Amino acid sequence: MNPAAQSEGVDPDALRAQLFDLWSRKELEALKLRAVSGFSQLQYPLDGLLTMLEQCPGIQKGRSSTLGQFILTEFMRWRHSHPRVSVKGLEEGEKLRLQLRALSLITSSQTGYMDPLLDIYELSTLEKSHLLERVAYLQDSFCFREAALLSMKAELQKELDMEQICVPLILLDKLPLAESYVRNDPELQKKLVMLLDSWCIPSINVKELCRQYPGLSLSKHQADQIQPKHLSRHVYRLMDRFSIDPSLCMNSVHKRKQDSLRFLMYKRFREKSMTEENWRDHIQATVEGSMELQVLLVELLVHYCGLLVVAAQWAKRYNVPRNRLPIGVWDTMQSLSAQQLEVNEVQCPLESWVTPQSHQLQYYQLPVPRENVHFLQTLEQLRLCEETVLKPGCVVGVDMEWRAGFGTVSTQRVALIQLAVEGQVFLLDLCSHSLSHHSLAVQFIQTLLTDENILKLGYGMSGDFRSLVATWPELKEESLKVKGVLDLLHVHQQLQRCWRGGSGPRSVEVSEGSTEKGLSLLVQQVLGKPLDKREQLSNWERRPLRTSQLRYAAVDAYCLLDVYLTLSKDPSAFGLPDDLRSISSAQPVKSEQKKTKDKRKQATGQRAGQSSYGLADDQQQRVRGNGEQRTPSITPHELRVVCDNMLQGLGRFLRCLGVDVLMLENTDDHKVAAELARTEGRIILTSGQPYQSLRSQVAEGRCLTLDCSEKARDQAVHVLKHFHVHLTAADIFSRCQACNNDEYLKVSREDMTQMLNRRGLLHENSVSDQQNTEIPEGWRPSDGQVFNPNCRWAPGSSLDPETLRFSGGAEIQLETVPPGLLFRISEYFICTGCGKVFWEGSHYDRVLSQFQEVLQVSDRKVPSQP
Repeated sequence: MNPAAQSEGVDPDALRAQLFDLWSRKELEALKLRAVSGFSQLQYPLDGLLTMLEQCPGIQKGRSSTLGQFILTEFMRWRHSHPRVSVKGLEEGEKLRLQLRALSLITSSQTGYMDPLLDIYELSTLEKSHLLERVAYLQDSFCFREAALLSMKAELQKELDMEQICVPLILLDKLPLAESYVRNDPELQKKLVMLLDSWCIPSINVKELCRQYPGLSLSKHQADQIQPKHLSRHVYRLMDRFSIDPSLCMNSVHKRKQDSLRFLMYKRFREKSMTEENWRDHIQATVEGSMELQVLLVELLVHYCGLLVVAAQWAKRYNVPRNRLPIGVWDTMQSLSAQQLEVNEVQCPLESWVTPQSHQLQYYQLPVPRENVHFLQTLEQLRLCEETVLKPGCVVGVDMEWRAGFGTVSTQRVALIQLAVEGQVFLLDLCSHSLSHHSLAVQFIQTLLTDENILKLGYGMSGDFRSLVATWPELKEESLKVKGVLDLLHVHQQLQRCWRGGSGPRSVEVSEGSTEKGLSLLVQQVLGKPLDKREQLSNWERRPLRTSQLRYAAVDAYCLLDVYLTLSKDPSAFGLPDDLRSISSAQPVKSEQKKTKDKRKQATGQRAGQSSYGLADDQQQRVRGNGEQRTPSITPHELRVVCDNMLQGLGRFLRCLGVDVLMLENTDDHKVAAELARTEGRIILTSGQPYQSLRSQVAEGRCLTLDCSEKARDQAVHVLKHFHVHLTAADIFSRCQACNNDEYLKVSREDMTQMLNRRGLLHENSVSDQQNTEIPEGWRPSDGQVFNPNCRWAPGSSLDPETLRFSGGAEIQLETVPPGLLFRISEYFICTGCGKVFWEGSHYDRVLSQFQEVLQVSDRKVPSQP
């Protein structure tokens, strides 16, 4: 620092006034230079900075940031080269005075101040009483988000009432921020989940909750989220995420069992896809120990089948009180004998392995005789299986079965592993203690899955692997590096894209007019007949298994072989590559230690060691000459996304960079994003709660979740890096931020003057007033470059000279062009989609500086106007 300047110093108020003048005139380069020189001339930079910030205006119309945010950003950069500017060397009294002034600047009106002020003035070192006082002030001022963020950054969670901080966040549909608040404290996590569960009751009163926070106003969308059906989903998700005991969340568990009960009734009496025995088994497990569920069972029986006798039998079985019975059930109970009121066990006739002719005509049949289907329960039988399966070059169909866990939280344990090779099927009984608890069985499966010389076929194998790890926890000790696996789900997705003529990945959908889905649909499409899935929801833990269960288990594994062999004979006939294995690569099962490290990647659907999903087919996987995969880069225009209504700021940033973005309106339901993603081949960008629901509605990797506490600019950088977008200066403003159109019409000053005159928007005093006209922000490349965005250029004939409308119907928005602008700007860019007019200004340079870390220097020629 210059000693002379230090002794004299520049007045902070005068410096702020100079900066405000440059800011108002949008002279960005001069503004930066004056800020840097001004900081060096301040006698007391830390004190002067606060003086300037205290007098800075808030957000101005037409500006995306504030002068205060700009000053803080430039001060942080300047401070890197002036490390002595720090509160460390100050006396305690002076340091405290500055810290308290800085703390008072953290409000909702200046959202960008918190992080820089915490860093510059080391606010985390303040006594907790000062920080807690500020948090309380923010709460009283309805700055709930800022109160939560300050509490987290200063690590005050243990000093605060969790409900006081988190309840307003939840009511305002900011549950992800509440989850971040309790992230590192198991006790707070339990309290948050129990709080949500306490709201999972029909009588929940949102207005009563809001009365605790006067002045808190909820939109209809926010109020709709405080419903038991939504909250119970979050409770289950958080129970799994935070490992919470389900017994602490009885409301949500009860709600889930109610839903399961209705589902079982639908499967049995409407869809008729569940056998009587399977239905009874699941019903009894679901309603056991709950009078409310038992009453609901009787009510649903009357509703679905109308058979009062059946309802009376179950009412008698569970001793349902008379005053809880539907009309007619009590009278029916009185008219039946004790024997007639018994719910008799289903008597299954002796089944034949060979199915009836009608079944053979309708469904895919196992082409293997009964004697070649081996049910393994001992180590001796397992060794015979090893000799057959563990052969280099062998192709093995792999499937697993477990009991459906209606209303449960934890992952179900595998009851049966099916391994199919040509001509034989092996069924490993993991309910057999001698087999499931022996290390040789674990070693056998681990050897099979990690041998790259044995091709393993499956369909949607991620769920199988999760249940397998839950069954054998020893697999968690180290990564199970699965090799030589081909998940036919990915093959099916590509086959569906080809048949539908789409270029982007889609979820596996049901064909029009077909009731089949998933693997059954794939078998139908490739082999001609679907699978009989009636035993899918069987009780796979009951022994002995019925013949129909054994047959179903064998079919589910063997059909994988038949599908693979059929597709391999002529892949081109199905629109597939010659090497089916190139469609997807093996997925490692992560250990618990690595799950935390890779949590971000798992949340976005991207697997370790794999290229990003969501690109066009010819971009998904490119292989070097040595066979090593690499992730290709794409241009911004090749990335097509739909932003959830919580990420509209991100959407505007991405459009600014040339990305094809559709944005949901505030009133749109989240499912609209899934519909757009499926129909237009887009990737969903969302945050927090909707992620789990949206992810399940699209193909793997087609939904990316972002941190809602990050700024939109940082979210945009994350998206660009995640999808390996090659951003160049020519991509900036290559797409209209208002309507997402990427076609512009260039108009000269003369033509623009004529159009303004024709509409009567030019006046005689325009010339004299031009110097006083504030010029709105626009585009301008630095260093005198010619602005030439990488967009499509419309011919002059696309504009009707009489109506000033484009062929698509958009009229030029001439009223947005200040008359004084004509004497400064020689060329204008008009969006043909909405008619918005753009011109060269300072906005271009600012965007360049914001995205410098991901901006690429490109040698390719930028296309110019034809």
